[in-house]
Amino acid sequence: MRLLVGILGLLLVAVVLWEAFETIILPRRVTRVLRVTRLMYFVTWRPWAALALAIHSTRRREKLLSFFGPMSLIILLTIWAVGLLVGFAAIHWAAGTHLGSSELTGFWADLYFSGSTFFTLGLGDLTPTTNFERAITVAQAGVGIGFFAMVISYLPVLYQAFSRREVNISMLDARAGTPPTAGELLRRHHEAADLESLNQLLKDWEKWSADLLESHLSYPVLCYFRSQHDNQSWLSALSTILDTCALVMVGVDGIPKWQAQLTFKMTRHAIVDLTQVFNTSPLTTDGQRLSTQELTQLRSTLAQAGLTLSSEAGDEQTLAELREMYEPYLVVLSEYLLMPIPGWLPKKRVVDNWQTSAWEVKAPAREEPFRKCMLEERQQARKKAATHSSS
Repeated sequence: MRLLVGILGLLLVAVVLWEAFETIILPRRVTRVLRVTRLMYFVTWRPWAALALAIHSTRRREKLLSFFGPMSLIILLTIWAVGLLVGFAAIHWAAGTHLGSSELTGFWADLYFSGSTFFTLGLGDLTPTTNFERAITVAQAGVGIGFFAMVISYLPVLYQAFSRREVNISMLDARAGTPPTAGELLRRHHEAADLESLNQLLKDWEKWSADLLESHLSYPVLCYFRSQHDNQSWLSALSTILDTCALVMVGVDGIPKWQAQLTFKMTRHAIVDLTQVFNTSPLTTDGQRLSTQELTQLRSTLAQAGLTLSSEAGDEQTLAELREMYEPYLVVLSEYLLMPIPGWLPKKRVVDNWQTSAWEVKAPAREEPFRKCMLEERQQARKKAATHSSS
């Protein structure tokens, strides 16, 4: 009996240490299905998401969902710590450790001694008496110190990756609206007569997608972390960039396709691999996220802004094929993580996050002065170009 308990205790310690190694230290996606960490998130996320869906207020729902990521870390670390405590207590009990106490005996004495050793309390009220018992105690103390060192180094890495992710998402607000859309992103850059900066923007988002892929595959818990604003998310940002790249690859006057192709490849790579992290199969879409009528409206909206979207034979089919490469993955992640993905068309009377504050009930239309400035700069640029061509 004691031998069996000792083997189970040793196995429990080994499983917890291996789980911690895979989750914190191993910088790659773990494909093994049977994992304590995966089971914990599967058991806790489903009820949490169901509870959030029962809340009608979007703001309150997002607030509840924002708690899950940080709280899941605390739950996971607690499970690991309890597993190590119980595992070493079982090893002590199986070894028949004599702790020299008449008040506390049996497995509870071993559990108390295990906790005292693991947390390096060093109270001295219970002490091992043989060399083998002392070796177990020293080993557990070393494991405890290493465990807390990993936790201390783990949390700053997580929040640094979260901060890097959110910087570009916040910057996208003024460039693509709230929530961001591909149509608004193209329209605003064209109105500013600055389509060259859009090419640089796509280049920056190629690097952002690569960083997202590396950090979120190594630390999948970051996928549950919500953005600072309720109408923003890393998934909606990825969706906007993929939509923009698809439009540019089909053909938008004045914008080269090469960088859009590179960004599209990197961003799609990120979204596909992140789907595999949660073992969620892509959902077949019916193409209604951008219907034929909405595509016609998108062309009209861009044309009114002076931007021409290619309408040659086969362009609509090409766009549909590009969308089919990533939209099924976006949809399944959106449903699983409860992160809505934006459409293609900019919303009417859109109010960006920078235009609002907690002290104003209704945000006035503050974008008009900036739009006038952009139009004036655009007219001046055209006059200079005309003067230069005539000379």
